[in-house]
Amino acid sequence: MSVSRHPIALRLEQQVGSATKLLATVMVLPLVDGIFPALVVAGVLTTATGVIETGILIFGGSATAAVILAEMDGSRRQMAGSVLLIGAVIIPLAALEAAFAPTFRGFLNLPVFERFAGLVILTIAAKTASSEIGEYLPSPGVIISLGLVASFDPSGFVLRTSPEYVLNGAAAAGVGVGFALAIALLSPHLRGRVDIDRFRFGSAVALGVLALPILLGPFDLMQTDAPIALAVLGVTTLFAYDPNAGPAGASAGESASDDPDGGAGDGGATTADDEVDDDADADGGADGEGDAEQSEPPLDAPTAPGPIVDDDVAVIANGGDPSTASDDGDGTDPFADDDSRAPWL
Repeated sequence: MSVSRHPIALRLEQQVGSATKLLATVMVLPLVDGIFPALVVAGVLTTATGVIETGILIFGGSATAAVILAEMDGSRRQMAGSVLLIGAVIIPLAALEAAFAPTFRGFLNLPVFERFAGLVILTIAAKTASSEIGEYLPSPGVIISLGLVASFDPSGFVLRTSPEYVLNGAAAAGVGVGFALAIALLSPHLRGRVDIDRFRFGSAVALGVLALPILLGPFDLMQTDAPIALAVLGVTTLFAYDPNAGPAGASAGESASDDPDGGAGDGGATTADDEVDDDADADGGADGEGDAEQSEPPLDAPTAPGPIVDDDVAVIANGGDPSTASDDGDGTDPFADDDSRAPWL
């Protein structure tokens, strides 16, 4: 697995501490810096596509996936419990902020504010893609504050709310929590197979695509209900996922089975019989095959010459009749003095 070492993420991690707190900070951040309210006021959540795109890209996205895959430990049940606990806080807050969206829409010049909302998303996309570029860009809170000042119109201030905005806001947060929950449940399979840096860059591109219809609204460009940002994120997921890569922390047994020197014929696998044979050989050669191998001298070891004993002499030495001794069929007397085969003379 390629663990993202984005400087902004590292700085946030050092300030927050534990992985659960880091995940909560990442998912609550859109509610704190004003990104989510700006999208609600800009009318992004008026369609089902906008709700899904906002939930996945704003509350979920690469930051949430990176924290779950690279930082969180424990079982899937523990990680799912942490995500659900965070969701129990985020969803009501999102619904509460979305409830005030009609009030803000009443005293803001919406065409002007929508342009600032698009700039906020582009800023986040640039910060996500490159930390060097993000160092020169203002924070989202600064851009939203400038947008509020530039589009403020006190004549239309009326306190109002709408159940539709509340439901859409809660639904967007719920989609983000569902995205985080899916990553947590699939984390044993995704770890080591998802390139987080590649997924982060693709998420930045998807955020840029989400911002283009808002910025280009006055020019009637890219005004479509097609989920283009989700399509970009889907393609990014395909490029970032490598099914042939092994999961992180593979066991030693799996790596040993892939070792070409581990054994011939069975891929290096060791059976119980092999272990018994090895133990027997180590204890002194109790194994029959091992004893046979130990009793055989090396092929290149010198062999000591032994005495040459004739078959006829062996007959006499064992109490046999000398007359029965043969001449080996060569017509010579075995007891002749000039016989070189009589080593006793």
